[in-house]
Amino acid sequence: MSCAPFELAVRVYMEDTDTGGIVYYVNYLKYLERARTELMRSLGYGKEFICNFDLMFVVRDVAVHYRRPARLDDQLVATAQLAELHGASMVFRQEVRRGSNVLADGEVRVACVDRDGVKPRRIPAALLASLRALI
Repeated sequence: MSCAPFELAVRVYMEDTDTGGIVYYVNYLKYLERARTELMRSLGYGKEFICNFDLMFVVRDVAVHYRRPARLDDQLVATAQLAELHGASMVFRQEVRRGSNVLADGEVRVACVDRDGVKPRRIPAALLASLRALI
């Protein structure tokens, strides 16, 4: 049984929208990225940890389904829930919601790579253990 999804409040600003006041599609990816980043930070693995371990997490695959538009000044919630965990990668199920309405949802596969060669590497053991607790 998995834990409840991590949730991050997001406000829609002018810079997020097109001339019609509707969130531009690529900005949903930014909201999802922020939710994943804050989930990792909540586990104690912020950017300083990643820099000290000379690794990066890169998006390998992303599939997003856009269901309804978000608009200027909307208060949204971006979620991140770990769905799969492997030695060097993980898959997140994610949503962007306004209230109970799902505006966008999908899956993001993230790979752990070394910073210099950008080649796959195992997720550090302590982080892997923290992540396992989420599934």
